[in-house]
Amino acid sequence: QVLLEESGGGLVQAGGSLRLSCAASGRTFGLYKMGWYRQAPGKDRDFVGEIVWSGGSTNYADAVKDRFTISRDNTKETIYLQMNRVKPEDSAVYYCWAKPYTTPDLYWGQGTQVTVSS
Repeated sequence: QVLLEESGGGLVQAGGSLRLSCAASGRTFGLYKMGWYRQAPGKDRDFVGEIVWSGGSTNYADAVKDRFTISRDNTKETIYLQMNRVKPEDSAVYYCWAKPYTTPDLYWGQGTQVTVSS
């Protein structure tokens, strides 16, 4: 089992920056991708972005690709979501996920709250 723990959420003003972290533990040796989804109250859970663990290639949802960046730290088994120029519509619970090579299913973290004030 892979365990994922998000951190770094909080309250930030529109136009500011925030960095989320997702630390992986357990059986992390067979991971293919990791990334982020987000869910605002009353809304569906939306894709934010992802990173391929080997090589570090990324892709993003159109709503965030000019403002957010996903990176990884191999020594710490952690990925990050750098959020710049945040907007009120970025307010959501952000969930980290991980995709192993051997199964079609995703592992999920518990989420971290991001609130952007206007």
